[in-house]
Amino acid sequence: MDAGHQNAEEYNIRRCDYMARYTGPVCRLCRREGIKLYLKGDKCYSDKCPVARRTYAPGQHGQSRKKLSNYGMQLREKQKAKRIYGILETQFREYYEKADRAKGITGENLLKMLEKRLDNTVFRLGFASSRSEARQLVRHGHFAVNGKKVNIPSYQVSAGDVITVRESSRSSEKFKGLAEVAKTTPQWLEVDMDKLEGKVVAEPKREDIDIPVQETFIVELYSK
Repeated sequence: MDAGHQNAEEYNIRRCDYMARYTGPVCRLCRREGIKLYLKGDKCYSDKCPVARRTYAPGQHGQSRKKLSNYGMQLREKQKAKRIYGILETQFREYYEKADRAKGITGENLLKMLEKRLDNTVFRLGFASSRSEARQLVRHGHFAVNGKKVNIPSYQVSAGDVITVRESSRSSEKFKGLAEVAKTTPQWLEVDMDKLEGKVVAEPKREDIDIPVQETFIVELYSK
């Protein structure tokens, strides 16, 4: 990927959170990676998903994709992780550096940090249909952590934290009918949809993180 292409993908950084405001069709990102990244909420689970109909990459040469080199595979895994969590290169590298300094396996540390972001936690609890929607809801101040309003998507939750929809937001259409939508909650979280409340009961483990990313390739890429 040349610098011009990468800059076109990774623009409009919000200084306080380094988050991408990608305004193009997100389904193109899934097609570029060749798998579903579940960026579009309910559409990703329906037969309207473009990835299910067109498994090749977008663009003129999308159907003639060549076999990737080892570096190419490393880059694609990094891009998948960044796109799934909605993070740009600067912040992603910061997460990697923190993961590398922490005790344990670097790749697993990285994914655990990404999972513990407040926007991802809100998504995992089922309070939003996608991570991008969760990010928007967090920014708009709809959630409290341990009773205090938090509007920073990258806020790191910890075991014991209680995430609730704020009282002033409970009448919003965004949160009506959530109890009727069946969604699997990972083992490190508990949720009570009637109370619009979730709790972090443990640190996430690697087996709890069901994203299609091979983190060892990311570690290899940054270790060069």
